[in-house]
Amino acid sequence: MHSPEELKALVDDALDALELWPELHGQAESVRYSLEVGGKRVRPVISLAVGEALGVPLQQVMPAALAIELVHTFSLVHDDLPAMDDDEERRGHPSTWRKFGEGVGVLAGDALAAEAFRLTARYERSDVTRELAQATLGMIGGQYLDTMVEGEDLALVHRLKTGRLFFASVTMALWAAGLPEAEQGPWRDFAEELGLLFQIVDDILDEDGYVREHGLDHARRLADEAADRARARLSEVDADTAVLREIVDSLAVRTA
Repeated sequence: MHSPEELKALVDDALDALELWPELHGQAESVRYSLEVGGKRVRPVISLAVGEALGVPLQQVMPAALAIELVHTFSLVHDDLPAMDDDEERRGHPSTWRKFGEGVGVLAGDALAAEAFRLTARYERSDVTRELAQATLGMIGGQYLDTMVEGEDLALVHRLKTGRLFFASVTMALWAAGLPEAEQGPWRDFAEELGLLFQIVDDILDEDGYVREHGLDHARRLADEAADRARARLSEVDADTAVLREIVDSLAVRTA
């Protein structure tokens, strides 16, 4: 079994080696840049950890893992656009639109999404692609509610905008590993808790969202409860989930 740090390194190597569709031409530069700005790679690491827990080779799950990271990156590229959050910086670097221009930024996000679905097309069955499509649509719906609708329920927004991709980081790996649908229930229950945990801790770090709505102490308690539920769901899974438990523990106490 690989540690989360080792899995992240494998994801970074695979992203560096990823062959983009040649007809992107010069647009590929902005796509590469968006990926190279980097990040924690939490979602693909979860996917690979699920695959390892199920006993399949990492390369069997890697296309699904990379696809979820590409969709996540696409969402950040579009999130930064002037029409959305108008952020000029991402992870200490100029945001994609700021570096290349707004039009190129839009196209970079589009290309990342298309490349993600091209990756999932490597699987014989359509289940991985379906999970990614549903998660992407849910994420888009969450972004709409968050930015275009006043007073929408915060829990619903986070369940969609953040939670759907975390959910898919587990469920796409289940299909990629060939786990029968009848055996996926406990895994899916675990997946539901991950996005909530990540988002509450995010809000604690940013003093936003759940903190503004419930206060710091209540938000911390909600995060602890989500982590406890995630651990409980993992205990119901018939697999070696030690690495996934380590990921849950790290998400619960992260400081960045």
